[in-house]
Amino acid sequence: MKVFDHIPKLRPSTPLLDTVETPADLRQLPMHQLPQLADELREYLLFSVGQSGGHFGAGLGVVELTIALHYVYDTPEDKLVWDVGHQAYPHKVLTGRREQLPTIRQEGGLHAFPHRGESEYDTFGVGHSSTSISAALGMAIADRRKGNARQTVAVIGDGALTAGMAFEALNHAGHDGANMLVVLNDNDMSISENVGALNKAFARVFSSKTYSHLRENSKKVLKNLPPMLEFARKAEEHMKGMVAPGTLFEELGFNYVGPVDGHDVIDLVQTLQNIRTFSGPQFLHVATQKGKGFIPAENEPIKYHAITKIEPQSEQAGAAAAKPKYSNVFGQWLCDMAARDERLLGVTPAMREGSDLVAFSSLYPERYHDVAIAEQHAVTVAGGMACEGMKPVVAIYSTFLQRAYDQLIHDIALQNLDVLFAIDRAGLVGEDGPTHAGSFDYTYLRCIPNMVVMAPKDEAECRAMLTTGYEYPGPAAVRYPRGTGPGVDIPKTLEALQIGQSETLREGRRIAILAFGSMVEPCRQVAEALDATLVNMRFIKPLDQDRVIQLAQSHELLVTVEENAIMGGAGSAVTETLNQNQLTCACLQLGLPDAYIDHAKPARMLSQVGLDATGIQQAIERRLGV
Repeated sequence: MKVFDHIPKLRPSTPLLDTVETPADLRQLPMHQLPQLADELREYLLFSVGQSGGHFGAGLGVVELTIALHYVYDTPEDKLVWDVGHQAYPHKVLTGRREQLPTIRQEGGLHAFPHRGESEYDTFGVGHSSTSISAALGMAIADRRKGNARQTVAVIGDGALTAGMAFEALNHAGHDGANMLVVLNDNDMSISENVGALNKAFARVFSSKTYSHLRENSKKVLKNLPPMLEFARKAEEHMKGMVAPGTLFEELGFNYVGPVDGHDVIDLVQTLQNIRTFSGPQFLHVATQKGKGFIPAENEPIKYHAITKIEPQSEQAGAAAAKPKYSNVFGQWLCDMAARDERLLGVTPAMREGSDLVAFSSLYPERYHDVAIAEQHAVTVAGGMACEGMKPVVAIYSTFLQRAYDQLIHDIALQNLDVLFAIDRAGLVGEDGPTHAGSFDYTYLRCIPNMVVMAPKDEAECRAMLTTGYEYPGPAAVRYPRGTGPGVDIPKTLEALQIGQSETLREGRRIAILAFGSMVEPCRQVAEALDATLVNMRFIKPLDQDRVIQLAQSHELLVTVEENAIMGGAGSAVTETLNQNQLTCACLQLGLPDAYIDHAKPARMLSQVGLDATGIQQAIERRLGV
C-alpha cells in the first residue's frame, strides 16, 4: 500500500481507476490488480477532497473495503447500504461519479452523503447515523416477500453501533433470520484491539466453507441429542470468544466472522466470497484505520475527519478565522459557568469537537460525559442527573435533537426537570445539506409545556441566554447557528436576561419587523430602508405577548422573520397571540418554506429562500403592493 504525506495539487495519474466507470467494470479486473486500484483510489480521494473540501478520514479508511464489496456483490442488483454517510466517498467514485467528486458539497454538485435521487447505487439516504441495519433488514424482508434472491449488505461504523437503534435492528434481524450481511467498520476507536495474526487466521477459519459445512453437518448429527448439541454450541461460542469479540453478535443470532484486516483487499475479497454463500444473518468485523494511507490523518484522525478546500490563506480569511464561532462562545461559557457552579455537568452525544467541549473536557474531566452516538440516552441521562440535584447542560445539534424528541417530552419536560439544551447548527447549515439542517426546532420545541426557548441575535446575547437558561429552574433551550456571528464584544460576566422580554432596536412607523435569532442582522438594513420598527424577539417561548399586542395596535403590518420552518414556528406563535386577543392586524410570516433545501453556501441558501436582506425587503414590499 502506498503511503502519502501530502495532498496532491494536480490530478494524479490513475490509469487503472480510469477504466472503472461502474462496479461492473471493477468486477472485470483480475484480483491481483485490486491493491493497485486501492492505491490509485486513495490518491484520487486526496486530490479531489483537497479541491472541494469535505469529509476526509473516514473515506480513506474504507478504500479497500469499498472495492471488495463492489467486487464481490452484484451492485446495484445486490443492495449496499452505508451508515455514517461520510464513509461513502470511495463508493461514489466507483459508481460513476469519479469526475464529479470535486463538486461534492457544492451548489449543484454531489450530495455530501448517499442520496437516492443521485444514483441507483445509493440505496438509502444517509446523514444521521445508525440507520443502515434497519434499512438493510427492511430491504431483505421485502426481497424475501417478493421472492428475490439478491444479497443485502449494511456497512456500519463502530461509532454508529453505539446507538440504540443499531442494536434494535440487530435484535430484530437475528430473530427474523433474514439473509443479510452486517459489516462492522471498526476503525480502532472502541471495540477491539488491533488485528493480529491469530485473529486473522481464525477469521479465515470462521468464514471458510470447510468450517461452515462442519458446523452445519454437526448440527444435523446432534439435533436428536439436544444436550450434545447445546454443548457443541457452547464450545464453539467459547472458542470464538477467546480470539474474537463476537459472542454478543452470536447471541443476537448472527454468524460472526472476524476481525479481518480492512486494508488487505485480497483477504477481504476472499472472506466476502465465502460469506456470500452463507444463508441467514451474517456479521463481518473489519478492522480499519481512519485516514489510512495519509500520514497526517493517521496521526490526527479527529483533526482530519473533514477538511476545507485547500487554497492560499488571504489576510481576509485570517481575520475571519479569528472571530469566534457560536460554538466557541458556548465552550467558553461552559467553562466559566462550571468554575462558578460545581453542580454543572456537560453531556454530549459524540460531539466534543463540533460543539466545542474540548476545553471543558480537559479542565473538568470528571464532569464531562460523552455518551457516544446515542442522542436518546444523552437526554434521559441528563434527566437522571437533574433528579439528583445536578445541573446538566446537553450540547447537541438541532438535527440530532430530533432523534430524542420523545425523551425531551417524556423524560425532561413532563417532569419539569432542570436541564439546559445548547442547540448548535440551527437553521440552514450549508454544505452538509438538508440531513443536517436545523430547520424545525422552533416548531418542535415551542409546543412542549414547561420549555423556555431562546435564540440570540449575536455572540454576547448567546452568552447571556445560556446563563438565563442555566438559571431557569426547568427545561430550557438556546438555539444558535453554525459559524460566526456579527462579531460583537462578548462580556466576561454571567448575567441573565429577563425571561420573556423582547428588545426594541428601532422605532419606526406602519411596519413592525419581529425578528428571531439569526434574522435580526439582515432585518436591520430592511428596517432602515422601510423606516420600520425592529424588535429582537429573543424568546420564542414564552413569547413577549404584551409587546406583540402593542405593536399590532400601533402598526399596519407585522412581519415575523425566522430561520425555521414557517409551519408552526415563531411566526405562528405571533399569529396565535393575535387571534387569542382578537386583533386583526395584518401579519406576514417569513421563514423556511415547506421543502428541503439542497446544499450550497449558507448565504446562498438564505438568498434562495428569501431570508437575506434583499429577499426580506422585497417580500414586505410585495405585501404592501409597492
